[in-house]
Amino acid sequence: MPPYEAIRKAREKNLDLVEISPTAQPPVCRIMDYGKYLYQQEKKEREAKKHQKTITVKEVKFRINVDDHDYETKKNHVLRFLGEGDKVKATIFFRGREMTRTGLGRQILERLIKDVESESIVEFRPRQEGNTLHAILAPKKSDKEREREKQKAAAQSASSPPPAQVAKPAS
Repeated sequence: MPPYEAIRKAREKNLDLVEISPTAQPPVCRIMDYGKYLYQQEKKEREAKKHQKTITVKEVKFRINVDDHDYETKKNHVLRFLGEGDKVKATIFFRGREMTRTGLGRQILERLIKDVESESIVEFRPRQEGNTLHAILAPKKSDKEREREKQKAAAQSASSPPPAQVAKPAS
């Protein structure tokens, strides 16, 4: 229909004439309450934002002369961060003469990668930038997958009966 007729119909209904597809031949328009439409779009965007998970990068710093107990503690921190769904940046900072021993730092990061292999994906292999050596690890599973796994485990434990005890005959 001609534009002036569409505008007249929209005004009769106290609505707006909104151009949907200006490049189409002929252009496509719709009669609607534009303010209400914008409000609903904003509401949808807000709702979508609620379900988004912001990925944070947690950093764990090591030294080349790290003790076994300290290494285990930091490894457990890395596992906890990965379990929460965060990425982890493992960093080794070299000072002074330690720069001649970058191989030790690389060994520590490779050991960490091997130890947390079941929980993580290596996003960046260990690489040197100046006097720091770092690697980035990402969680292997998303939150939704972890929730599904927990639900499956709970359902299986609830549905399977406890193991029966078998009486052994006296000999």
